[in-house]
Formats: sequence, structure tokens, C-alpha cells
Amino acid sequence: MVIVSVSLSKKLLEDIDSIKDEMGFSGRSDVIRASARMLIADNREKVIMEGDTNSVLTLIHNQDVEDKVTEIKHDYEDIINTQIHTHLKEHKCLEIFILDGNVHRIYQLTKIFQTSNKMDYVKLTII
Repeated sequence: MVIVSVSLSKKLLEDIDSIKDEMGFSGRSDVIRASARMLIADNREKVIMEGDTNSVLTLIHNQDVEDKVTEIKHDYEDIINTQIHTHLKEHKCLEIFILDGNVHRIYQLTKIFQTSNKMDYVKLTII
């Protein structure tokens, strides 16, 4: 196997250790490999979809990036049916977007949030 060096936050490493212990993985590398396989499989499913669909996009982020979320969402108003925003503990925000439209636009929006490095959690659920 190839060895890859990765930088992780202390919190992410703690979460990986928790999953390792809870699920019985033999080490951190196994958790990361399983996570990578899940992400790859999820992405493959998205690539083969065509047409229009309904979905729910869930985000959790720090309050200080609310302006960035608003800026991004304005470019995707054509597929956003409803947005719910609420404040959580520790200066976090929960955003729920009900999306309706072209699957490629939906994936494009999701990818922007996933790769922004400003989101704590991004989950797309296709209905």
C-alpha cells in the first residue's frame, strides 16, 4: 500500500478514534479507507443520475460564514424551493435546503459547499 500523509484537526482525529472504537476498526487507517470508499461510491451514484429530482441539502456551519452561504445560495435560486435556517449551540447554524431541479445543478451546489472548507457538515439526500 501507498502511504499518504494527511493533516487533520484535533477534533476530526478524535472523531476518527471514536468511530474506530465504536465500530471495531483495527486502526485509524481502516476508518479513513472505509470513509474514502463511501465517498467514492456516493460520488459514482451521483455521476450516473440524469434529469430533474427532489432532494434535501443539510449544512452545519459557524455563524461567521453565514454571508458566504447566502452568496452561494443566490446563484442557485432556480433549484432552491425552501430554505430553513436556525441557530444551534456554540455559534453554529443549521441550514436545510429543499431542492427541486436538474440533478447536475444540485450536485454542483452540493460540491461548492463540500469543498469550501467552511462547512462542518454537508449531506445531500436524494428523494
